[in-house]
Amino acid sequence: MAIVRKLNGMEPKIGKNCFLAENAVIVGDVTIGDDCSIWYGAVLRGDVNPIVIGDRVNIQDGAVLHTLHKRSVVEIGDDVSVGHNAIIHGAKVGSKVLVGMGAILMDNAEIADNTIIAAGAVVLSNIKLDPGVYAGIPAKKVKEGSDEVGDSALKNARGYMMYKEWYLTCYEEVSLESDRDGAEKLTAMHKDRMLKNVHNK
Repeated sequence: MAIVRKLNGMEPKIGKNCFLAENAVIVGDVTIGDDCSIWYGAVLRGDVNPIVIGDRVNIQDGAVLHTLHKRSVVEIGDDVSVGHNAIIHGAKVGSKVLVGMGAILMDNAEIADNTIIAAGAVVLSNIKLDPGVYAGIPAKKVKEGSDEVGDSALKNARGYMMYKEWYLTCYEEVSLESDRDGAEKLTAMHKDRMLKNVHNK
């Protein structure tokens, strides 16, 4: 189970049918919609201002969501993917958006629906982006918005819906003791065979 903590009377609210990885951290004023997935090492710190996440959102491994005290909030729409090690710091993200791996969205930035932020891009504070594909530091538009862009982001989110279901239904803990015992037995068998081969020569 994830690390989910109440802080200063503010308790995270988690929607239905969500997967929360064991070492994901969710603290304070955080609202997560239905069918979301929060992956390994992700941190959602709603300690100073709210974090609100819609439905069918995936926050991938190592991503960080945080805000400025009384100056910014995190709002994420529906069908959004936040890539590995991305940072959303007090930014607002529309629906059908892909935030690429390692991208950074700064305070009070606003990302329109049907948008892709490329891996490693940095969206500066107070910038409002209309639909499209953005890349670079600072992020610049490299492709106009279209249904195709939104569909590409949606496809990624749907892929993570599938992964989430795997983890909700087929995820099992493995006994390391059993594995170790098995490995020791195999090693002993291997040594016996080697000794027999030596004696037979």
